[in-house]
Amino acid sequence: MVWLVWSGPLIVVVASIVTAVIAVRMGDRPLADEPPPVRQGQADAMTPAIAARNHAQTAVAVPQQPQGR
Repeated sequence: MVWLVWSGPLIVVVASIVTAVIAVRMGDRPLADEPPPVRQGQADAMTPAIAARNHAQTAVAVPQQPQGR
């Protein structure tokens, strides 16, 4: 019965040491200062949403863009 008392805290200590070793060895790398080119094009993707938001505030007709099919 004593092994139950010792095994619980021992498992927690071993797991925390393993977690610390993983965190130290495989730490996250710092991000680059400039975003990748994929992120720079996302501003154009939000243009319809911004136009709709502004339209809801001003109640002025928003010009429709032709759908390319």
